[in-house]
Amino acid sequence: MIEKVKIALIEVFGLEVIEDTQLEGLQPALYIAKDQMENVCFYLRDSEQFYFDFLSNVTAVDDSENGKFIVVYHLASIPYQTQLTLKVQVDKPETEDVLPELNSVSKVWKTAEWHEREAYDLMGVFFVNHPDLRRILMPDDWEGFPLRKNYTDPEYYHEIPVK
Repeated sequence: MIEKVKIALIEVFGLEVIEDTQLEGLQPALYIAKDQMENVCFYLRDSEQFYFDFLSNVTAVDDSENGKFIVVYHLASIPYQTQLTLKVQVDKPETEDVLPELNSVSKVWKTAEWHEREAYDLMGVFFVNHPDLRRILMPDDWEGFPLRKNYTDPEYYHEIPVK
């Protein structure tokens, strides 16, 4: 399946759309160029050949060794009973003041609104054109992003011990 998708994406978007292919592990994945992710998702959803009509999950991984965050998308085609994992790499910022940006896919799948909010809240990835990007698990005034490897818990939150 992954090779079939890869060939189709290259035919439609060109060689530069695929940055890498991960074949090892339980979930083979395609690394998609950051600037093409939204277009690729529209294509994979609307294509009769693939019809990935369901976004199961969006999450982010802190790959500090390579100075990147990896945003992972799990797609499913309910009628075809197939699954696909897409990944996008974004540069990890030097400080928490600057958030890495990636286009939202909430126009493609409505469920992305919640998944992207979680990735924003916990990892600090900013999804451009998201209709309501705000914290979803942490309090609105929480400082920092708890899933980043360099995150440290505060001692207190509103005078309440955290640890």
